[in-house]
Amino acid sequence: MYFNSRSEAGQKLAAELSNYRSENVVVVALSEGAVVIGEEIANILQCRLTLLLSENILLPGEHSPIGTVTQDGNFVYNNMFSTGEIEEYYSEFHSYIEDQKREKYAQINRLLGQGGLLDAALLKDHIIILVSDGLKSGISLEAATEFLKPIRIKRLIIATPIASVQAVDRMHILADELHCLGVTENFINTNHYYNDNNLPEHAELIEKIKRTFVNEKV
Repeated sequence: MYFNSRSEAGQKLAAELSNYRSENVVVVALSEGAVVIGEEIANILQCRLTLLLSENILLPGEHSPIGTVTQDGNFVYNNMFSTGEIEEYYSEFHSYIEDQKREKYAQINRLLGQGGLLDAALLKDHIIILVSDGLKSGISLEAATEFLKPIRIKRLIIATPIASVQAVDRMHILADELHCLGVTENFINTNHYYNDNNLPEHAELIEKIKRTFVNEKV
């Protein structure tokens, strides 16, 4: 499945989620591209939109990330790899992985300086809709659910326009409900599924997030 833009995809997902308009909901975007999609959902549901940042770590010669660093500094390993494979990779690339953790965390902090850290208290006792603009694997979902573990939430929903079969399998395990507009066996890259890949600057995305706080229903 292909989309003209992330806004179009967001409108389609928002239509599927419109029954949550009367509920206490927070939309959590998992990337900057997902903010554009999440804005459409938040506008329909009249709820808050926020951003949970993470950065993947790729090992030399590998196409799948070994893990991801979240904005609270936690590191989550990619469940595509077995425990034995992770131990082997970590033994061989220990220094590289630790350096990458620090570097990726610093990158996140530079962006957070422009937008602020996601307040966990904002999510407490709410229905959480995790939004991605495309899921090749479930690693960003794993990182997000780790972030959410200490927080008492009512329900976890995952929404994405496009995902791989593997990512959908993880969604079924991690979420109470999922909304995926298209599933593909050979996921190429997220941008491939959109005709328009022009994204607003980070500062403009933060303004989009702030506007949802103003428009939130009382």
